[in-house]
Amino acid sequence: MLTRYLLPAVAVASFSFAVVQMVKSEQKPPPASPPVDPGKSPFGRQVSGAGIVEPETENIAVGTHLPGVVNAVHVRVHQELKAGDPLFELDDRQLRAELLARKAALRSAEAQAAKLKQQPRPEEVPPLLARVAEARANLEDREAMYARVRTTPAISAEEVNNRKAAAEVAKAQVEKAEAELSLARAGAWQPEKDIAAAAVAQAKAQVRATETELERLKVLAPRVPKPDVSLARPAIPDEDLVRFQVLQVNVRPGEYVGAAPGTPLLVLGTVGRLHVRVDIDENDIGRFRVGMKGVAAPRGAPGKTYPISFVRVEPYVIPKKSLTGGNTERVDTRVLQVIYKIDDLAARPYVGQQLDVSLSASE
Repeated sequence: MLTRYLLPAVAVASFSFAVVQMVKSEQKPPPASPPVDPGKSPFGRQVSGAGIVEPETENIAVGTHLPGVVNAVHVRVHQELKAGDPLFELDDRQLRAELLARKAALRSAEAQAAKLKQQPRPEEVPPLLARVAEARANLEDREAMYARVRTTPAISAEEVNNRKAAAEVAKAQVEKAEAELSLARAGAWQPEKDIAAAAVAQAKAQVRATETELERLKVLAPRVPKPDVSLARPAIPDEDLVRFQVLQVNVRPGEYVGAAPGTPLLVLGTVGRLHVRVDIDENDIGRFRVGMKGVAAPRGAPGKTYPISFVRVEPYVIPKKSLTGGNTERVDTRVLQVIYKIDDLAARPYVGQQLDVSLSASE
């Protein structure tokens, strides 16, 4: 009895379950809603692109002139700076010791040059004068002796020749003493003075080179003129230079830094208006026009938009570097970079933040 009714009931229930599951598997699931609605463009026809917020002067990645160990860092994030303010400095003990040695060499070269300029010493002339007087007295004595033997018939010819030779030797000694006196009074030879002056100039140049290397160990905020200042001016005053804000600090005391390019040690940007660097896909370049109006919306806040105005076009099309993470995004494309400014000065998105940019193509 149990087998007669139970088995058919189980079969009917299993068949019904299978039919229900087949019907459910054929149904399409409802579309999933994104966690945050994407930004909507207010334009009927548009050119879209991904934009990156950057300062008006772009991001200034500060490096170092020389490799070495960081001795001190003088700035922090959000700190405001002006041109010439110290950023960080490297260990300078070796160069300071080298500077002392080169200054000592400079003093030695200057002393040698001064010695040549002051020649002859006042104490050197009297002994030379005395030597000249001595030589002249000896010459007079020798000439007198030679004159006597010439008038004396009893003196042999050999003796006469000896006295004559002695007189000639005394005369040569006088000429030698007078020449030494003239040489001493003339002072140092001009080529020797020139050599000494060149040695002084070389020592000074070495001191200046070491001082320059010491200055290069101290990294300062760069001198960047404001956008409306002409670069053709020979000297730009400090009031026409931009002020900076420290955006990022990637260096700490005790770290070794090198001059090779890589991760920026510090990132600076201007304090003031922000720009948006928009990547226009190469397929949309034909629809882009200079001066197009646009809006930018931050991701995650589609209801918030920033009006933006055209600034300039970077005329060189480059490979795409800034990726948005979209499933349909191509990574092997090239983009035209267009710079826009955010018109609302009260809007303060973060530098480096990605915005969805829509440009009006209906004009």
